[in-house]
Formats: sequence, C-alpha cells, structure tokens
Amino acid sequence: MSKKKDSETEMRDHYDFSGGVRGKYVERLKNSGQIILLEPDVAEVFTSSESVNETLRGLLPIIRTQADKVHQN
Repeated sequence: MSKKKDSETEMRDHYDFSGGVRGKYVERLKNSGQIILLEPDVAEVFTSSESVNETLRGLLPIIRTQADKVHQN
C-alpha cells in the first residue's frame, strides 16, 4: 500500500468552510438513537428509517418469544 502524496491529502482552495459550525448537529445525533448502516441490498428494500422500524417492531414478538425459549433452557 502506498502513501498518498501531500497534494492528495491537502485541503483544496475551492473548499470554503469559513461559515461552518463545528459540532452543529452532535446533540441531535446523540439524542436521536443509534445510527445503523444497511448493506446496499437491504437498503434497496428499506428506504427509510420508518420502514426499518415498522418491520422490526413487527418482528419483536417473535424475537422475544425466541429469547425467552433460549433463557429457559
């Protein structure tokens, strides 16, 4: 593996972050739950957080039943 040249790792002149605010969304992200990355094939089916949550909520009774069975043995 080769190291990147300095010119490849330096900030380019046309990027302007002068109006940026560091950590602007950090509190919102901290309080919004977990961020989970979906594999591309799964993301094709579940295109929103709502669709993922709805499906997982539907599976919760099955998951809980199976977990109870495992803990009983």
